[in-house]
Amino acid sequence: MTRANPIIVIPARMASTRLPGKPLADIAGEPMIVHVVRRAQAADVGAVVVATDSEAIAACVEKAGGLAVMTRADHVSGSDRIFEALQAADVERRADIIVNVQGDLPTLAPSDIAAAIEPLADPAVHIGTLAAEITRPDERVNPNVVKVVGTPVSARRLRALYFTRATAPYGEGPRYHHIGLYAYRRAALERFVRLPPSPLEQQEKLEQLRALEAGLRIDITIVDTVPRGVDTPADLETARNLLSKA
Repeated sequence: MTRANPIIVIPARMASTRLPGKPLADIAGEPMIVHVVRRAQAADVGAVVVATDSEAIAACVEKAGGLAVMTRADHVSGSDRIFEALQAADVERRADIIVNVQGDLPTLAPSDIAAAIEPLADPAVHIGTLAAEITRPDERVNPNVVKVVGTPVSARRLRALYFTRATAPYGEGPRYHHIGLYAYRRAALERFVRLPPSPLEQQEKLEQLRALEAGLRIDITIVDTVPRGVDTPADLETARNLLSKA
């Protein structure tokens, strides 16, 4: 498959309940959102756009030489926000793959962004994403660690069968920590955002189950580590320590 024009869209909003204003939080001398933009640019897979409802975030991104698109404040999910931004950033519909990179992953490896796109080389796949094998026993039972149950396609790739907060699958063998970075075919994103929330999505509080319940195929590239997300003040301090040593 020829990927004519991927685009990376980073949703970022100020209204985090656990860490308000976190996109602008200083990490090693730069706002967190700038770290994420630069890692997305370093992936070198396509244009990078920040989708935000905050003029302060937009100004920060543009000051750092990035591109920001203003979106509505009432979106219920990052997928809806990136879809609105896509209409403004790609009015000629040139992008055929849209990569959703969360704005709170300042330690994300640029190579992981490219890895999420790899499954879309298979025309049967609608959405690509990432996971890493769980190595800590406490993460196997932690409901905040989303697990993916999948069937192997190759040594470093799974086809997703289910996503859950429960400990799964049962028995001996590897379990995988899902990483919430998605590469959508354009048609898949357009279909996804028009679907109503699904029953399992509402029960598990996992948006990606809407895609599976609608029959969309999600394949996962296995990567070595899980990037550190920033959701709490403690997470922010961890990111500051990691990036101050980089």
